[in-house]
Amino acid sequence: MKYTALLRGINVGGKNKVEMKRLKDIFASLDCSNVSTYIKSGNVFFESDQIRDRLHEKIMDSLSNEYGFQIPLLIKTHQEIRRIADAIPLNWKNDSEQKTDVAFLFPEIDFEETADSLPVKKEFIDLKYVEGAIIWNVKREFLNKSQLTKIIGHPLYQSMTVRNVNTARFLADNM
Repeated sequence: MKYTALLRGINVGGKNKVEMKRLKDIFASLDCSNVSTYIKSGNVFFESDQIRDRLHEKIMDSLSNEYGFQIPLLIKTHQEIRRIADAIPLNWKNDSEQKTDVAFLFPEIDFEETADSLPVKKEFIDLKYVEGAIIWNVKREFLNKSQLTKIIGHPLYQSMTVRNVNTARFLADNM
């Protein structure tokens, strides 16, 4: 089965440094095949016949042993990533006019109500829940008014990993 692993919180602001070549080697050592990475934010494409929950546990253990800290991660199938990317309205982009991100949700917060709990001003931001993710779009002129940056300090933020819309679409198109 084709999977994408989404690692949370690596290579951000010089913290939790993880080299992509070593990351690829770790996945290969766990009997994953066709392993490749995309950008340094922790996106790993791979194939495996192993049971997803068991594979998740093995990867978590290996990463912890290698780096000495826990790296939260999600493992999504190609179909799950595709379904999430297909839910992004085509006119939602990252450009000079707007900002669009996809927050992939860990199972403990994967509920439609999570979108309602985010500390944003909903009159300035469009939020869309799809199983496995919350997608948001904000006009850049309303970025500060939307209070989007408050998500970072919110407890829910620890149970999501965010990718910009371009990365999310790339993940779906290149698995």
